Amino acid sequence: MDSMPLPSVNEELADLEIFLAIQARQVKALDILYDRYGRLVYSTAVQILNNIEEAEEVTQEIFLRLWQRSDIYQPSKGSLSSFLITMTRSRSIDRVRSRQSSQRKLQRFQTFSEGAPDYNPPLEFVTVEERTQLVREALKQLSPADRQLLQTAYYDGLSQSEIAKRDDIPLGTVKSRARQALKKLRAALNSLV
Repeated sequence: MDSMPLPSVNEELADLEIFLAIQARQVKALDILYDRYGRLVYSTAVQILNNIEEAEEVTQEIFLRLWQRSDIYQPSKGSLSSFLITMTRSRSIDRVRSRQSSQRKLQRFQTFSEGAPDYNPPLEFVTVEERTQLVREALKQLSPADRQLLQTAYYDGLSQSEIAKRDDIPLGTVKSRARQALKKLRAALNSLV
């Protein structure tokens, strides 16, 4: 890129001019870019992660990374908004995969723990075993559809949007069913305790 003089940073600047100001370490340019694309980045992250807190973290990470390593964006390869969306999508998918990996590790650990109860201290084992039994009993009181939905979400680690896609039903229906199933499970657990 040719070095062109930087205009004063204001909201009417084009993305490229704002990006050049970011490279020149002008904080106001980052503020303007965030105001311009923060909502787009955040909504993209929410759609993928289905988690508001994680979406907020990803949004911060994206803008911080651009500030710290402005060399990662090359204007000749596409628009700044497309670049931000691509980064957001990649980072969000990384988090989903990491979450799924953690859930698989936890499942393997739980499976191992079930097969090796003598590794737990006796009192802790009894408490965990009692809680596990209570949850199993409560799950038996749910309809097969409700039980399947909760098991898919919690044990298979699928998000509500993934369940909707897989089962070819509207996301709103999945959310409603999950909410109702959790209420029923809570009631069943309360009656058992």
